[in-house]
Amino acid sequence: MARSRSKAAPRLTRDAERLIALANGLATSGSLTEDRFWEAEVSALVEKLLDHGNDVPLDGALDHLWQTNSGAYDVLIERIEGISESVTVMQGDLAWDALLVAAPVVAWSKYAIASGPIARDDADALRAQLQGHVLADGTRLCLVPYLYSVDQLPRHFSELRRLTAKLADAAVSGEIPRIDFARMPETAQLLSDARFVIAAVAAPRGKAVFRWQEDASGHAGRTTSLEQWITQARPTVAKLLPGCVFESLLPDAYYVNCREADRRVRPYGIRAGVAMLETAMGADPSQLRAVIASFGEERIDEYRVGLTLGGDSHVAHGVVWPLYGREDDTARPSPLDDLLAELAQCGVTDVKRLPGTFEPDYCDDCGAPLFASPEGELVHAELPDEAESPAAHFH
Repeated sequence: MARSRSKAAPRLTRDAERLIALANGLATSGSLTEDRFWEAEVSALVEKLLDHGNDVPLDGALDHLWQTNSGAYDVLIERIEGISESVTVMQGDLAWDALLVAAPVVAWSKYAIASGPIARDDADALRAQLQGHVLADGTRLCLVPYLYSVDQLPRHFSELRRLTAKLADAAVSGEIPRIDFARMPETAQLLSDARFVIAAVAAPRGKAVFRWQEDASGHAGRTTSLEQWITQARPTVAKLLPGCVFESLLPDAYYVNCREADRRVRPYGIRAGVAMLETAMGADPSQLRAVIASFGEERIDEYRVGLTLGGDSHVAHGVVWPLYGREDDTARPSPLDDLLAELAQCGVTDVKRLPGTFEPDYCDDCGAPLFASPEGELVHAELPDEAESPAAHFH
């Protein structure tokens, strides 16, 4: 999940300056002994800020380091995310290490992609599959009976930390946490999107959390767990996402899986967009043209793909292909190579790549991203009047 960054960074607080100094120290450390010192200092300050619900210094330090020191940014964001998604719960003299886990599903559909409460029987089935195929023996689990959209996930580190602590306490105690689903934000309806089942898993201190840790099988064990999870959980997931083509990812730590879901949903956006234009405009993919433009402020943050019909300059539909972490065009295959391969796989062979990098711009009325026309003008993607109107959420 990409972090949003403000164009003009606010004045750094004293805590933000301290975090920057600590992260720089950790990034330049030359030994494990020194690493441990800096890590302890960073963790103590981050925990204090999160426990007080003070995200401003965290965001300020990350914004500053993003622009000035990528290595220090990486070590700081790793510590902040790790502390946000994990807590320790004491039960008498026994310490339980708890982790917030996300089980993502990426999907696309001609209809609305569902989100919302999960029926008790379906939630029980998902708990059983998690315990049976993903989590280690002896762990305790609290699963939220709700299918989250990206818009409904916690927006701030401290908010996620509170959710982690609440679910972790419930996992250890066996109590049912109180979560007000009625106050969840609305879900933006897209052609393709990710959905998430969220849970906290607790293991006695020093014991395995995941099944693949128990026999040190590593990648092979993860592959086995994924295969079993897909096979056993698919009937339940299919009930939650009627009318959708979907792919289940291996349940894992919250932040790493949010990013993985973001990456995996990108091809679905291209496939869904091409399929929608086939239906709405009766256009074969070979009749479509893809106009690819790079967008970003100090570097390329995303590609935006405007789809037009043949030689027409009107952008009928647009797809955003975001970049994450250290993705850039120096890797092979690069993100752009992946994008071009997906377009070709969908049958779109007429591709125009615009030179330069555009500053991200959005519609003033609805907030939708603007896409580049073949002439390089930023426009709103809209179906032509003569097209068959698809479902309302295809805006």
